[in-house]
This record gives sequence, C-alpha cells and structure tokens, in this order.
Amino acid sequence: MDIFFLGTGAGVPAKLRNVTSIALKLLEERGSVWLFDCGEATQHQILHTSIKPRRIEKIFVTHLHGDHIYGLPGLLSSRAFQGGDTEVTVYGPKGIDSYIRISLNVSQTYLKYPLKVVEIEEGTVFEDSQFKVEAKLLEHGIPSYGYRVVEKDKRGTLLADKLTEAGVSPGPIYKKIKAGETVTLEDGTIINPKDFVGPEQKGMVLAILGDTRVCQNAVELARDADFLVHEATFSKDEAKLAREYYHSTNIQAAETALKAGAKRLCLTHISSRYDKQSSQELLNEARDIFLNTEIAEDYKEFHLP
Repeated sequence: MDIFFLGTGAGVPAKLRNVTSIALKLLEERGSVWLFDCGEATQHQILHTSIKPRRIEKIFVTHLHGDHIYGLPGLLSSRAFQGGDTEVTVYGPKGIDSYIRISLNVSQTYLKYPLKVVEIEEGTVFEDSQFKVEAKLLEHGIPSYGYRVVEKDKRGTLLADKLTEAGVSPGPIYKKIKAGETVTLEDGTIINPKDFVGPEQKGMVLAILGDTRVCQNAVELARDADFLVHEATFSKDEAKLAREYYHSTNIQAAETALKAGAKRLCLTHISSRYDKQSSQELLNEARDIFLNTEIAEDYKEFHLP
C-alpha cells in the first residue's frame, strides 16, 4: 500500500503545488488505484507518474469546492482512451452526481465503461472482504467529509516447513489449511490449522480528511490510524484566519494527530503563500507537537508497510 500525492496545494493551482488529489495505490492488494479528490489538472499530474488511469477503481470526493472536483470530468473522459474499460465508482456529498452528469452531458462525453456515482452520508460507504471505508462529516463551509480506510486483518502465513515436518505433502490440502479448515489425513491424523498458520497480519488504517476546522470527528476518524493525512492550510500565526475560512493550521493538525493516537501525520493542502522555506517551517512547528510528521509535496510518495 502506497500513498502518492498528485496535488498538495490549497484554493488555486500554484507553481510549487497543484490543487488537491491523492492516489492510494493498492496494486499488490487488489491491482487498483483509489483517488481521494480530483482537483483541476489531476490527469496532467498523473502523466508524470507511473499511475495508469485504467487502474483507477474508486474516487472518493471529500467536498464540492472546485479545487477538489474540477479535474473529475476530464479524468473520467480521458480514462476510456487510456485503456480503461472497467467500472469506476465515485463517492461524494450530495450534488456530486448532478455535477458529473451535467458536465458529461453538456460536453457530449460518452464513457465507454460503467460509471457509478454514490452520494454518501455518514457511516460505512464501502466494504468488501479486504477493505472498509467509513465517512464522517467535518466542519467546513459546505459539507466536507473525512474518510477512514481500514484494511481488514489478513490470515497468517502458512507454515509450510512445519507441515513438511509433520509429513504433509504440498498440494490442495495446503489451501484448505490456509483457509482455516481442519483436515484429516489418510492415516487419521487431524491437522488443526491453528498449529500450522502464523498469527493474523494486522491491516493498515488510513485517515484522509477533507478541509476542516478543528473538530471531534477528525479525531475519531484518525483514532489509532497508521497514517493520517490532514490539511494545514495556514501556519500557527494564522489561527484566526484559519477559523474564519473553516480551515486548520499546522499546529492544529498536529494536535489532532496527538489526540487521536495516530502513528504518522502528513500535512497537505498548503496555501500558496508558503514557499519551500516557509513550508519547512510549517513542518518544524508541527513536529514540536507531533514528532512523526511529514509534509506532502506534489509527486511525493509514502510507503505504508
């Protein structure tokens, strides 16, 4: 699992940072990519990466401000010409369906693959055997959601050497044991899978928050998360401005990570007023509160082991 930042700026595109879009690369887990937000020119950002638009399976939209959705019609339109023929599901607040449909209809764009749009409310918005995605409302000028991605625990590793020692030859029986089935051998020996499968592998927990003031739901979404992505539009000296515009400072993001017991924090949605030097200052200030903090940059990738 890898998280790749396609755009890390706030409000409008800037030279150092494009507007918001994050790719969650699940290539090993399910051979696909999930996007979180799709600001203007996201498809152009993708051109400079190894990400294949045809692998995009799901797009989770946090809210309907332009810097988070203006890239959607272009990306969806182009995907078909880049080998994409599998279904894409877009999740987002009420209004996302009409925005996409009207944009595609007015431009007479006809997709060559199935498109499903789900207008979400708080709660579980997606779940299968591998992942569960929950959403909660944050505190912004319009409905803005944060997402909590939970990778389900996986069965432990099959202890093949131990099975060989027990006289169990490789074959279909290994699959049954791995699946947790109790197996009886021809000689009557009973193989208990608990004795031949290692401990469960704990799944990752990832929290990606939309634009928000400080709020309790942000803490709940980030509770014990392995990786928290939190906006930090302003510096600690601009706390009043941050509140007026329904945003957060770098310090507030760090305090949320601390309260939630998150393991790692990554700051993003950085105002264009901060250049490389002042962005480093944002990071240093946040680290005074929460040491394991990083700051996102366009095309920066983090591996989640």
